[in-house]
Amino acid sequence: MSPKVLDKVLASLPRQNDPNVLVGFDTSDDAGVYLLSEDCALVQTVDFFTPIVDDPYLFGAIAAANALSDVYAMGGRPITSLTILAWPSTGEFEDLAGILQGGAAKMQEAQCTILGGHSITDDEPKFGYAVTGLIHPAKVKPNANAKPGDVLLLTKPLGTGVISTALKKGLASIAHVNGSIDSMTTLNRWAAEAMAQVEVNSVTDVTGFGLLGHGREMALASHVTLEIDSTLLQFLPGAVEYSKLGAIPSGLKNNREFCGLSVAVDPAVSAEIENLLFDPQTSGGLLISLPEKDAAVLERLHSKAFRIGRVLHQQEKAILVK
Repeated sequence: MSPKVLDKVLASLPRQNDPNVLVGFDTSDDAGVYLLSEDCALVQTVDFFTPIVDDPYLFGAIAAANALSDVYAMGGRPITSLTILAWPSTGEFEDLAGILQGGAAKMQEAQCTILGGHSITDDEPKFGYAVTGLIHPAKVKPNANAKPGDVLLLTKPLGTGVISTALKKGLASIAHVNGSIDSMTTLNRWAAEAMAQVEVNSVTDVTGFGLLGHGREMALASHVTLEIDSTLLQFLPGAVEYSKLGAIPSGLKNNREFCGLSVAVDPAVSAEIENLLFDPQTSGGLLISLPEKDAAVLERLHSKAFRIGRVLHQQEKAILVK
């Protein structure tokens, strides 16, 4: 769904007043958090989508990693999940089995137990999970606490949406597609475990709204401005090339339309790089805002984390890209 439409619909919903809701949908965070006791809270999320790769097993694994990511972004530990499935009445049994097996394998890797699920008949396959996790209430990592002076780290390179579109257009090489799949099937568990060892102020995972869309949510919720240095960004192999060739997913255009007015991009930034800043990611990395001293420690603990900018006092634009 277009982020613009979703934002408008959510704004129209009545607000519930429950003091046990620690994180709701007001700040467009990655998951909801509900207080159970002084030392325990539930983290809940749901995510599903249509196939983005041809291999059923890999599609299932990617869908699982993507759903789990929201819990990791909150600092939580996934414990249970429920399967969400839409499948054609004429669909192949072997393909369905592959999807479920791929998802189950990734859930097992995350030590997250599948309790069951729900399925419907639909002409277009869709698959994902509702995931429940646990967290200590004092350790919740919302997207609404970034502080001026913080360093911004990202834990995965960008480009899954563009590469997926290039694959559909017959432009992508097998090596580049495999690199994207490796990224999408990598759990954010390892980044979350490293993050738990340092002082982190704010986190969000970069998925369908792209780096700038999710960064905008963090900036607005935290009442700050994010400054992103495009020269520090890392991209999946082939992503810049395919962006230059015009492999632009429809979601990228929606993201640009939705948050473009909140972003100021330096004219020196090339069009192909700017595209990738709006590129919708599947099972993307964690965007982390934390103090300088802790950023250096986290970079050592999680070798794939890299700096992309800093947090400024709130300015006219939510995000500045230089």
